[in-house]
Order: sequence, then C-alpha cells, then structure tokens
Amino acid sequence: MAWGLASVLIVGGAGGGLLALADGGGPGEAVAQESSMPRAVADRLDLPWPKEGQAAIAVEKVGALDPKGTRQPVPIASLTKVMTAYVILKDHPLKDGAAGPEIKVDERAAAEAHSLSESTAPVSEGQMLSQRKLLELMLLPSGNNVARLLARWDAGSQKKFLAKMNAAAARLGMADTTYTGASGIEPTTRSTAADQLKLAREAMKDPTLRATVALRSTKVPGRPEPVRNTNKLLDRPGVLGLKTGSSTPAGGNLMWAAEVPDGKKHHVVYGVVLAQRVGTSPAEGNLAALDSSGRLLDALQQKLPAALAAHGGGGDGRR
Repeated sequence: MAWGLASVLIVGGAGGGLLALADGGGPGEAVAQESSMPRAVADRLDLPWPKEGQAAIAVEKVGALDPKGTRQPVPIASLTKVMTAYVILKDHPLKDGAAGPEIKVDERAAAEAHSLSESTAPVSEGQMLSQRKLLELMLLPSGNNVARLLARWDAGSQKKFLAKMNAAAARLGMADTTYTGASGIEPTTRSTAADQLKLAREAMKDPTLRATVALRSTKVPGRPEPVRNTNKLLDRPGVLGLKTGSSTPAGGNLMWAAEVPDGKKHHVVYGVVLAQRVGTSPAEGNLAALDSSGRLLDALQQKLPAALAAHGGGGDGRR
C-alpha cells in the first residue's frame, strides 16, 4: 500500500489556479494544468475550515483542495521535526524494521533534557540509543534536544544540517518555507499549510517515518514509564499520523494523515492546520489545532465518499 498521493497531486498555484504535479516527475517540477476535479469535490464537501490561521487538505487520486486562510509563511513550531526526520532518513535510511546505528547521547542533549522552557525527551549522557529510537523520541514527545542531537550526528552541526533541510524544502517545491533550526523552537522557522502538505505527502512515503508517527508511545531503556505521543488525533479511527507543533508565537499546528472508509475501500487524506490560537499558551493552541483537525476529519469521513462518487472519483483510494 502506498500512502503518497497517487498519479497526480494538485497544488495551489498563482492567481488561485491549480497546478498538476505528476508522480513520475521530480519533486517540485509542476506544470500548469487546469483541473476541475479538486474544486468540484471541494464544493460538494463544504468542509468546516478553521476560522483562523490557515489549512490545506489533499485527497489521494484527487489532489489538494485550494488552501484556506492566509497564505503568508507563519511559525510552525515542532512540525519542523517532520523535515528533520525526512532528511535524517534520506541520509540514513532504515530498511525492514531495522533499528539502525547506535548513537551516543552527548552532554548537550542530556543537559537540555532538563529544560523547563521547551519540550524534551528523557535521555542521559553517554546513553547509546538506536537511530530508530531517537526518531521516536523526537517525533512522539517532540523532543527538541533529540532533534538537535540527530542534526549534530548527521551533519556535524545544526548549522550544516539546516543547509540540508532548506535544500530538501527547495527540492520539494516548498517555496514559502525557511528552516532556522532542527527542532522548531525558533519562531523564525516559517512555512505555509500548502508547503507543509507537500512535505506530508513525501514524508509518509518512508516506511520508517510512517511507522513511527503511528505509534501511541515508546519506551526508553532504563525508564519504567513509556513516553507518549503528543498527537491525540491518533485516538480517532483511521488516523495514520503525523505531527503536532505548538508554541505561543506559532499557536497550535497539526499535520495529519488518515484513511477515510468508503465501503470496502479507503481513501487516504492529508491535512495541515496552522496558527490556531496564536498568542495563547502552547497547550491551548495544541487543543485548538486538534479540534480544528478533528472537525475537518469528521466532515471528510461523512462526506468524501459521496462527493467522490458524484464526480466519478469513488475508486479505491489504495494503490
């Protein structure tokens, strides 16, 4: 089963038009092509888009609906870690459930684990943890210290790793995205819902990343209590992942992927919600992003099969 958008991905283009991105082409190689299908399906869906911030949704074998809300780049907080994981796995792919190389937790990552001003994961200096385990500790509890540790391990420094992140964003056609840190704590890391939707589509093609973001919890050697995933959207049936991100300047943000049932078939949908309750606490922003995403997912589950059938697109969403 493939989780990426099948055959054609439609992304918002200049002037409100639509651009078609063929799967066979390289990332970011878009060619102008008017298409009525995303708009026709969107009109039948009448989705409960968030009243603030911005949002974007893509439906497999249909494309991306026109993004809603402001299209200006905004802080994305820990959604940044999806790109961090994406780059790490491009440089160090893990095959067939492999744990990968053992990585030594350095003094800096261990000291940062005790920070009270950011989200961290519990690691100790000198501890040897596998690449897969560190990816879990970065993505599930949103460990900023682990994100920076992985960046140093991969590139020698966070600065050098940032060059890789921004190069990857450019290859994916994320023209409105700038990464200034591996963790997302910096409000200068900015993107749009449309750009993050492109990343979601690519990231979920990696089996290791896909399996990691679906986990409800993970265990840390030497600690009795599991570390839990901050993505409560996983409690809903059919949700496959992806990542939460919240801070006072960014508000609440959520990137997600889910299967929508249609009889015996399923359609894979991707969504990104940004800038919910900006200026409030990270907890309040996170709850708002979860609520906004949940309402969108509820509407898709109720209305998508009929909308696709009415437009002749009710085929199997799997491939």
